[in-house]
Amino acid sequence: MEPNARQSPQFEVVRRSPGRVPAWTVALSSFVLGLLIGGIAMWFIRAPEAGSPAARMAETEQRLKGQQAQVAQLQQRIATLTRSDQISRDANRDVQAMLEDKDEQISGLKADVAFYERFVGSGGERKGLSVHSAEFEAEAGGSWRYEVVLTQSLNRGAVSQGEMRFDVEGVQNGKLSTVKWDTLQQTPGAAGQKYTFRYFQRLGGSIVLPQGFTPQRVKVSLRGQGANVDAAFAWTLKSTPGEQ
Repeated sequence: MEPNARQSPQFEVVRRSPGRVPAWTVALSSFVLGLLIGGIAMWFIRAPEAGSPAARMAETEQRLKGQQAQVAQLQQRIATLTRSDQISRDANRDVQAMLEDKDEQISGLKADVAFYERFVGSGGERKGLSVHSAEFEAEAGGSWRYEVVLTQSLNRGAVSQGEMRFDVEGVQNGKLSTVKWDTLQQTPGAAGQKYTFRYFQRLGGSIVLPQGFTPQRVKVSLRGQGANVDAAFAWTLKSTPGEQ
């Protein structure tokens, strides 16, 4: 090789035209521009402009959710208060019914005390087992409701026990007739009505008189503990409240 001979260059510089842009630059710019546009779009979607319809709609929806939550809480509170109020009303009604029942019992006891004081006063005569009265009241079905009052004031610590029966004397078909206890009860061999008391007792029940029978007298018999008592009364209708 000749000493002065020039060697061929290994690299060659090529001039680019002024208007040509590298492909990677275009791709990168497109990517950055897409991110920028997407971010701006998301900002407009997520953060509506104040005063815009979208902003007002979002605010309204938020208020609606809050009001719905408050309504649910108030409804739950109303349901709780309603249940509590119902329980209170039921309790008050039960107490009122109990008080009315106690008032009736007290009134009955007062009436019993007043009744007992009428025939056993401080200066009244003390008597052993006796029949104080026998009264009757017509019932709707044609039967008669009776009330027989038994008393005892001779021995205030004693308890009188036994059975009571009565027969009814009257007129039937123009003739004197007697209707026995078992016939009045419409039960052959009917047992007497039991009694047990210290001072007095009201015995009540219903009897049936034969058709065409007119009652006139009642014969009451008491049997028990060696004290047998027989008493007769005129057929007396029971007085209604307010009658003298």
